[in-house]
Amino acid sequence: MDGEDTRWKERFQNFEKAFLYFEKAIEQKTYNELEVGGLIQAFEFSFEMAWKTIRDFLNEQGIKAEFPRDTIKTGYKNKIILDGHLWIKMLDNRNDFSHDYNREIVTNIVEQIKHTYYPAIDQVNQYLKELNNE
Repeated sequence: MDGEDTRWKERFQNFEKAFLYFEKAIEQKTYNELEVGGLIQAFEFSFEMAWKTIRDFLNEQGIKAEFPRDTIKTGYKNKIILDGHLWIKMLDNRNDFSHDYNREIVTNIVEQIKHTYYPAIDQVNQYLKELNNE
């Protein structure tokens, strides 16, 4: 178990680094085209690191979850994730975001990431941070 305990904590350190980068991107008021791409990428990377950290934590608890959708559902069931439907939506949207370059769609994506997805990932970050400090 020690190896798995270490694995989730190491993964969490990487998640925190990604999340800090994401947080910096969120703090901007306006974005040019290149910065929108950076924001989307920061979201995608933070989301990816978040679900993988949850998976590693669950595995350390003896709860098997392998794939993103399973991990999200199990994370919700174990109260790590507060809004399971939103996380499934993030999972479904993460690949679509990088393919939409229509100005109106991009504006909606930025708003969605800033005001809906960021708080959900932050909630998981805070939850895991507390666990990591125990």
